[in-house]
Amino acid sequence: MDTNKNEEVRQYETLSEAITALNRFGYKEQFISTVDGIKGVEEGKIYKTDELKIVATYRFEGMNDPRDANCLFAIEGVGKNDDDIKGTLVMSYSSEHFQNIKNIEGLDNFSSID
Repeated sequence: MDTNKNEEVRQYETLSEAITALNRFGYKEQFISTVDGIKGVEEGKIYKTDELKIVATYRFEGMNDPRDANCLFAIEGVGKNDDDIKGTLVMSYSSEHFQNIKNIEGLDNFSSID
């Protein structure tokens, strides 16, 4: 969320609640991190890490198992070719996640999820 626009950064109880709310704020694209870059699932475009930035990070603990914990990133495009893109990327804390962590770490405003 762009804090320069005085939007309130909110806390959410569940991952699905956060994704639903962010969708209402225009974060409609679903991103995945691949070996080639950060891919927008809906449009199929692959972004380089310098074309996107993390504007908010939300962490959710697993109810019964810490391995069920997730991290949700709200992401926006940057630069002249950003396409006004806004979306989310979900990553599991477990070692079994499929996201390419190196690309996520390369985004502006990334903070470690350890």
